[in-house]
Amino acid sequence: MVGMLFRIRVALIAILCSLLLTTLIAFNVYSANATKLILLSPHQETIQKEFTTAFKKWYKAKYKADVELVWLDQGGTSNIIRFITSEFKRSPNGINVDVLFGGGTDPHTKLKKEGCLQPYKLPAGILAKIPKDYSGTPVYDPEFHWYSACFSGFGIIYNKKLFDMLGLPKPTKWSDLAKPELMKWVSSSDPRQSGSIHKMYEIILQSYGWEKGFEVITKMNANVKIFGRGASDIPRDVDLGETACGLAIDIYALAKIAESGPEKLGYVMPEGETVIGGDPIAILKGAPNIEVARRFVDFVMGEDGQKLWMLKAGLPGGPEKYTLRRMSVMPHLYDALGNKADVPTNPFKWKTTMKYDDAKSSARQGIIDDLIGALTIDVHSELVKAWDAVKKGGMKPEAVKKLVAVPATESEIIMLGKGKWENQEFRNAKIAEWTRFAKDKYKEAIRLSK
Repeated sequence: MVGMLFRIRVALIAILCSLLLTTLIAFNVYSANATKLILLSPHQETIQKEFTTAFKKWYKAKYKADVELVWLDQGGTSNIIRFITSEFKRSPNGINVDVLFGGGTDPHTKLKKEGCLQPYKLPAGILAKIPKDYSGTPVYDPEFHWYSACFSGFGIIYNKKLFDMLGLPKPTKWSDLAKPELMKWVSSSDPRQSGSIHKMYEIILQSYGWEKGFEVITKMNANVKIFGRGASDIPRDVDLGETACGLAIDIYALAKIAESGPEKLGYVMPEGETVIGGDPIAILKGAPNIEVARRFVDFVMGEDGQKLWMLKAGLPGGPEKYTLRRMSVMPHLYDALGNKADVPTNPFKWKTTMKYDDAKSSARQGIIDDLIGALTIDVHSELVKAWDAVKKGGMKPEAVKKLVAVPATESEIIMLGKGKWENQEFRNAKIAEWTRFAKDKYKEAIRLSK
């Protein structure tokens, strides 16, 4: 009896192994026959899933073939750009990646300058539906190295109930996050890790000017409870009541508000102090699957892809499961889709007095991130201690001035971007110098507060 049971078990195992092997072989045959597309993207998983599903269907219908999308995980925008730059130094003709999807115009401008992108001109029928520029900034590269696949808004998410509890007015501008009353009630992330957070710090600097901008950033970061790893952490913390407010890109803020309700959470884009910016797509130099990469760009930039950003989940032509709530770059879709879209802002009717300098931002991106990191994040405990002392000391002007001091002028930072910052030894030495400057000024701010 025991021997019979043993033989039955062996037979069952053999059958299962055979079925598993058949499945694996079938999968490998499909993978070998399917066209492949390799992507790098900071986009959240919901976007990746919806675009994968939609593109596969579109590709099958249009080209009568299967396509497999491979999403490589390299973290947020800043990490992805470092990876691409490093890989191209090692392999100048290509890095076995087809497409960079997302990350903001600054990184794409930088990669174009470094020769990492491959131009591709969209079909005339698609290009005719997309404006060349928006609010004074390009919607796509004039030489067709990148295209804004959608627009992003940059603002502040806040917990209405917590602001009522604190007895403070709801935030309407960036400087509201720098108020002494909000110490330990603000959320942010490290701009060295997040492209959207970098963009918001850059917006603050350009909106207020160099010295005033750094004053706002220094005080705001002194109010930060803890720096998250990415922009998606911030709305979650505000929703949970860990903090009362924080920097937020519209996609994360609107998704959290839809989940928790507008009676609990609010989102504001500071009037005259912010911009709506493009979130591009580009083909990388030496793309191994160049024809599929071009077709993917056609899909994303065409009406089928643009509707995917805006339509409510479950509607024909929309996402299957996740509403994406992102602004299309095609003006006519806002009226055409009407209430079928779940996007609260029409960027082509939204006005701002702020003029954003893309060239300046791109030229100094990594340097600004390192400067903010050295002055306010890597020495955060020292900053918080000094800010607390300045507050308790009655906000003496000389103490405040010392607290927010910057070790370089704006023109000096721009000069560092002209080649010097690529020298790792020089960069490390400069960051160490800035860190010492920060520690010294915070000690002096404490002394001046007494």
